[in-house]
Amino acid sequence: MLGLSPQLAALVFLVLITPVCAWVVFTDLKFMKIRNKAVMALLVIFALAGPLLLPLDVYAWRWSHAVVVFLVGFILNQIAHFGAGDAKFAAAAAPYFAHDAFHIELTMLLLCAFLLSAFTAHRIMRAIPAVVNATPDWVSWKRKDFPMGLALVGTLWAYLLIVALS
Repeated sequence: MLGLSPQLAALVFLVLITPVCAWVVFTDLKFMKIRNKAVMALLVIFALAGPLLLPLDVYAWRWSHAVVVFLVGFILNQIAHFGAGDAKFAAAAAPYFAHDAFHIELTMLLLCAFLLSAFTAHRIMRAIPAVVNATPDWVSWKRKDFPMGLALVGTLWAYLLIVALS
């Protein structure tokens, strides 16, 4: 462990996950799929960088977040048409979040805000012919369901940024 502050650890995680997050946003918009390779990349980044950036007890405990979120996501996939890729991505992102009351409230607030804003922005953008014509092969413009990866990525990215700046 490098003995970094939570703020610096969050900043390093943010830098490391940003390319994966960009990839997830692109593939979810274009194909309405979050690739398993992206989910694995997010997990590998946490697995390799986590023990260097976090105290070992915190690092170990945060793996339980992935298990709990995966189970909830699996149940939602079965009963509520929640995307399997979304469930896997949420589970892979879960270890990056702290579990004290403040951080849980912050995460829920961010998730709600990003769900509403990403949904609204997506619906507005797909109603603009110039945008759709520039990206005619994007599946998300034609489907009724919503590329939830936008909101999940936004939540993860904004959370780490807020922690890094706090």
